[in-house]
Amino acid sequence: MRFILILVVSFSCFNIAHSQEVLGRWENTNEEGKVNSIIEIYEKGDKIYGKVDRIMKEEDRDRLCIKCEGELKNVPVEGMELMKGLEKDGDEYVGGTIVDPKTGKEYRCKIWLDEDDPDVLRIRGYISVFYKTKTWRRAE
Repeated sequence: MRFILILVVSFSCFNIAHSQEVLGRWENTNEEGKVNSIIEIYEKGDKIYGKVDRIMKEEDRDRLCIKCEGELKNVPVEGMELMKGLEKDGDEYVGGTIVDPKTGKEYRCKIWLDEDDPDVLRIRGYISVFYKTKTWRRAE
C-alpha cells in the first residue's frame, strides 16, 4: 500500500512539473481567438525550438513560405521550424529568433509561461526596441 501511495505522489509531481514546462504543443490564435495552427515546442541539444505541427485550415496546409528568405524560402509552412535557438534564463527562454510565415520577417524573441497560468505561453518578438507579444494556450 505504501508503495502505491509513493507511486501516485511521484506521478502527481511529474505532471505538475511537466505542466509548467514550455515544451509541448501550443495553440496559435488570430485576433478573433480562432486557432490558426498548433506549434510544437521542443528541445534540441540544450536549446528550445518550435515548429508548425498542424495548420487548422485544410486548404492552407500546402502553403509555402514564399516571403521567407534563405533556407526557409519556399519551405512548406506546416512542418517549418519557425522558432530557433532559445536558451533558459531564469523563468524565460531568450536569445532566439522567430519567423512570421505570413510576412517572412524574422524577429529576436523570448518566451515565458504566464506566472498565474502555466497553460498560457507568452511569445514576444522584437525588432529594434519595438516588440509585440502574443499569447498561446497549451493544446490538448
